[in-house]
Amino acid sequence: MLVLPMPELPDILVYLDALAPRVLHQPLERVRIVSPFLVRSVDPPVSEIEGKRIVALRRLGKRIVWDFEGDLAMILHLMIAGRLRWSDKRDFKVAGKGNLASFTFPTGTLTLTEAGTKRRASLHIVQGAAAMADHARGDLDVLAADLSAFAATLTRENHTLKRALTDPRLFDGIGNAYSDEILHAARLSPVMLTSRLTAVEITGLHTATCDTLNHWIARLREQFRARFPGPGDITAFRPDFAVHGKFGQPCPICGTKVQRIRYAENETNYCPRCQTQGKLLADRSLSRLLHDDWPKTIDEWERA
Repeated sequence: MLVLPMPELPDILVYLDALAPRVLHQPLERVRIVSPFLVRSVDPPVSEIEGKRIVALRRLGKRIVWDFEGDLAMILHLMIAGRLRWSDKRDFKVAGKGNLASFTFPTGTLTLTEAGTKRRASLHIVQGAAAMADHARGDLDVLAADLSAFAATLTRENHTLKRALTDPRLFDGIGNAYSDEILHAARLSPVMLTSRLTAVEITGLHTATCDTLNHWIARLREQFRARFPGPGDITAFRPDFAVHGKFGQPCPICGTKVQRIRYAENETNYCPRCQTQGKLLADRSLSRLLHDDWPKTIDEWERA
């Protein structure tokens, strides 16, 4: 089964940086839609944006927004497996397996691809502020918010920290990968309940969130300053991550093997010494299988 990470806040910003010099203030000459499942809106039709200039590029959570003249906008959600490719050629064809759409400009062609067989990527065409507002979830932009707003959003509902950070109704653009990195930097357990956080822990989590995201935004911007990121460049499995995707590898802080909790198509990675006071968080399927043989601490795990 193909499992890909959903592009998160740093990845979307890198895409916007790469698109700006190529399409900003350029007219969209032609749109070719291959997959009938991609377009999720009817009025205005996609044809309305053809011939219009892009006047702004921005992010709406994990979505990419193209603002066109005439108060039109295109909202593109890559979901899990959607990726963008750029060619300097003005190619009006949409050839290739997994290609869903192409957008041709005087400067070249942007192609939307989606790996696998499930078609989850979506495209909406909207007109006017009211229509755009229907797509806003009210989530918090953590990089623009102060500590007070962050704390209020974090504790608005009682969830585990992992769920709270990745909830698109609460926080803007944080997903599975960067939530693991943030919680490791904050030295907090992914299953700790938000209602049990102290003021000091909330402050530390706010700092870790901003520092982690800003660090990776800067790293990725530098990496892709001279080229458009390819589909394989947008990944949640980066060599310099501390814990995400590093199951069984040593924590860069204490050397303890990184552990994981698996659920559905995702997993949470954490360091038991740095984040859970040495306790192992039970993987539901495996702990049910092993019952009392499931080790409760990292010391028991290492002695096994």
